[in-house]
Amino acid sequence: MRFSNLTQRIAGDGAAAWDIHYRALRMLEQGRDVLLLSVGDPDFDTPAPIVQAAIDSLQTGNTHYADVRGKRSLRESIARRHQQRSGQAVSADQVTVLAGAQCALFCVAQCVLNPGDEVLVAEPMYVTYEAVFGACGATVIPVPVRPEQGFRVRAEDVAARITPRTRALALNSPHNPSGASLPRSTWEALAELCVAHDLWMISDEVYSELLYEGEHISPGSLPGMAERTATLNSLSKSHAMTGWRVGWVVGSPALAAHLENLALCMLYGSPEFIQDAAVVALEQPLPELEAMREAYRQRRDLVCASLADCPGVRALKPDGGMFVMVDIRETGLSAQAFADRLLDLHGVSVLAGEAFGPSAAGHIRLGLVLAAEPLREACRRIARCAAELMEAQAHA
Repeated sequence: MRFSNLTQRIAGDGAAAWDIHYRALRMLEQGRDVLLLSVGDPDFDTPAPIVQAAIDSLQTGNTHYADVRGKRSLRESIARRHQQRSGQAVSADQVTVLAGAQCALFCVAQCVLNPGDEVLVAEPMYVTYEAVFGACGATVIPVPVRPEQGFRVRAEDVAARITPRTRALALNSPHNPSGASLPRSTWEALAELCVAHDLWMISDEVYSELLYEGEHISPGSLPGMAERTATLNSLSKSHAMTGWRVGWVVGSPALAAHLENLALCMLYGSPEFIQDAAVVALEQPLPELEAMREAYRQRRDLVCASLADCPGVRALKPDGGMFVMVDIRETGLSAQAFADRLLDLHGVSVLAGEAFGPSAAGHIRLGLVLAAEPLREACRRIARCAAELMEAQAHA
């Protein structure tokens, strides 16, 4: 049987990037000693008040259709939180609730991009970006972001790639995989480019509450940007709610209306009991959130300190997020070959930098998703793997 061309556009390297993670899961099922650092799924439980709110909502009978755009109470909570954190004045009518930031990205792409449009994306990029934009027939134009630049995009590099076909700029800060964040001066320069060339800004801010150094800037708050910015966010990382699938888009009322139409024919709304829990997540003071954030910061520092003097590897300290990029180029292996060896011989699962784009070649990405002692053990194994390779080079 024949399939549509879409099936080719959503396959490829982005989907294949997860092969090592799935292999590690199979090894765990077989009872192997594997430390899983290849996926950004928090190891913390969702805070109990959020879980209880979902249970209470279920027991109240909130199991029917909900507002397709999202319950107004949740959209109001999202609008308030976004305004508090960004300074951008928004209302509930500018918010669309969707099934996670991944779904939000897909929906925004469908609503602002046409076949043949070009979208500029900082590369390395999150592994699903190319498939998401390809699904609507758009072409991703990578903007290489080098480790020597701290994996931070430069406005002049973006400007050099703008053509008459350019329709949007898609960025996330803090960045996945590197954890780099952009300073205000860069955001202001990028905003000027968007206004001058009439571009959409797709701003993925899912790690904005896990920023340890610097100031988070939401580009929608900058002059001339509110109408042309789609801000994506979720509760997945900040609240340890990956499996709840709660995300949203903040944009113009016109964009929100188009997103509602798309949700109408695709999702038909998110479960009401999950939305009720999300309101509690956003409105109730939860000390667990700061505890999780501090734990990620401490884990980042632990990894950087543990690998600081290890031959063949160099950890790049991120500004935020829940990952650390490690430069393994001195070992002589590609990142994929190093990741395979690390899993097969040392029982540590990481993602190869090439999965995110050629600018991350020679780097591995490890998730800060284990407690201190297993994370320290993972670093010992990474160092051992690199030392073996360096010794083999010395005797070659």
